[in-house]
Amino acid sequence: MASTDAAAPLPLSGLRVIDVATVIASPYCATILGEFGAEVLKVEHPIGGDACRRFGTPTSRGDTLTWLSEARNKKSVTVDLRRPEGVELFKSLIAKSDVLCENFRPGTLEKWGLGWEVLKNVNPGLIMLRVTGYGQTGPYKDQPGFARIAHAVGGLSYLAGMPKGTPVTPGSTTLGDYMSGLYGCIGVLLALRWRDQTGEGQVIDVALYESVFRCTDELAPAYAMYGTVRERHGPHIESACPYGHFPTKDGGWVAIACTTDKLFERLTLAMGRPELASSSLYGEHKTRLDNRHDVNEIVRDWCGSLSRDEVLNRCYQTGAPAGPLNNIADIFGDRQFHARRNLVAIDSDDIGETVIMPNVLPRMAETPGRIDHLGPALGAHTEEVLTGLLGLTAEDIAELRRKRVI
Repeated sequence: MASTDAAAPLPLSGLRVIDVATVIASPYCATILGEFGAEVLKVEHPIGGDACRRFGTPTSRGDTLTWLSEARNKKSVTVDLRRPEGVELFKSLIAKSDVLCENFRPGTLEKWGLGWEVLKNVNPGLIMLRVTGYGQTGPYKDQPGFARIAHAVGGLSYLAGMPKGTPVTPGSTTLGDYMSGLYGCIGVLLALRWRDQTGEGQVIDVALYESVFRCTDELAPAYAMYGTVRERHGPHIESACPYGHFPTKDGGWVAIACTTDKLFERLTLAMGRPELASSSLYGEHKTRLDNRHDVNEIVRDWCGSLSRDEVLNRCYQTGAPAGPLNNIADIFGDRQFHARRNLVAIDSDDIGETVIMPNVLPRMAETPGRIDHLGPALGAHTEEVLTGLLGLTAEDIAELRRKRVI
């Protein structure tokens, strides 16, 4: 494990982001910006706050581990946007900020008097990231959106699972959320560059299903050109062989990916069976595809005769493309993860213990990001922000609390 370098320079210092979104997608964009120096104000409802606080494994503070990890570096400010006083407070914060991240259903902020036309008049340089299930336009725009649904609509879930079996969610159920957060972050950085040149802000419209669909390689052109509808192939694929997951003698699994004849030759050397790579057997790509069942069986039998570490060591020696199929316990013991500092340990006084989580990405040589603190308690920074940034007095704060605006 590793701690973050608190002395590292941060390239987004001076940028202020308001995160009024919930759970993962749009907030993930704000998290990344915060890891690289932006001040992120997490604006939450005074009662309950972001639903992400209850998503996952609870801690002694009540907030979940998901919240502690995904809301890291943010300041929690409670404001009820359904109240007129809350709307005015929010506008005041917008006037002093650069980026707004939101993911309400289309029309929600407009209903509260906080739509784009209103906010850009408050701050013409504002960059507004809007993440929804289906985007701000189209016949589905008013439908609720979740990553699991986005995986289905975007074409990814149809491909996941065993042949002719029930389609399954690929990996994490929140994959589409993280992907959309990444696309949102790219959009924000591009919009900041445009604002540097013109002084103008803009809206970034991200749909969960579009983020998923964008990552489906040749799915669209293959259908458009040849009418090909790719089906589920379990742990294997149609375009390369052997390319899949294989069980080992000790109950482990390895992933093997031979996309070229040369890589297959390296695998046969690891197997001690170089003759398999001859032109008379399976040395040519097309021959392997035509005989994929036989090739996969040969590789499966070899993997099944050895432990996972034995298979991997032999592949590493010859340069054959293979890796362990890790669960999270495997990851915590993996030397590569430790060497690359992929796990970071953050101490938390209010939790009373150290929390270990994925480290900051991307890895910057000169300006690495960092984690200053875990996801905050609800409203932990309300007074600090409203007095320090907006100039409210103690009496103002007390009155807003009395009215339950904050």
